[in-house]
Amino acid sequence: MAVAAANPTVFLLMVSGQIESAQFPQYDDLYCKYCFVYGQDWAPTTGLEEGISQITSKNRGSQQDLVWNFPIDITFKSTNPFGWPQIVLSVYGPDSFGNDVVRGYGAVHIPFTPGSHKRTIPMFVPESTSKLQKFTSWLMGRQPEFTDPKVVAQGEGREVTRVRSQGFVTLSFNVVTKEMKKLGYDVSPAGMPSPSLASMGDGLHRY
Repeated sequence: MAVAAANPTVFLLMVSGQIESAQFPQYDDLYCKYCFVYGQDWAPTTGLEEGISQITSKNRGSQQDLVWNFPIDITFKSTNPFGWPQIVLSVYGPDSFGNDVVRGYGAVHIPFTPGSHKRTIPMFVPESTSKLQKFTSWLMGRQPEFTDPKVVAQGEGREVTRVRSQGFVTLSFNVVTKEMKKLGYDVSPAGMPSPSLASMGDGLHRY
């Protein structure tokens, strides 16, 4: 007697793509670090959770883009869409003293719908909250940085941090999901609202 296949208890999210380019009009010779942030029900199964690109310089054309085309490739498994993965970016480059300093932080959720996607992420840097701190940062050649870039994706405490917008980074994603429909989650474009992304799980509809 044949045994019926067990219903799936996990689904897979497969992500490939690249950190394509950046626009930082004031800066050159930059590199980019990335890492993923995800909920407790998620686990990477293959690929790299973090990476660091090469240093790139602006082309001398009219666009003045910094081009990395740095690959990302990772597969996650999960039992719950809450805590849908985000990618956190940190861009660094030399200051006038030759020290590597942060030039921008940013984060975006991995797209929810299968297919090809492109995202342009606005970047920001934390600012000193007093004139004395600003002067000391300038004097020492150091500016405020997050000790853990993952705080960018978490929100808690971010509202008390003064930040300044600075630059953009463009990413491309190819997203494949497996077993989500069998678990009752609709990830078709028609089933997805425009996500506010305060917390993931809100944008996935259960049948």
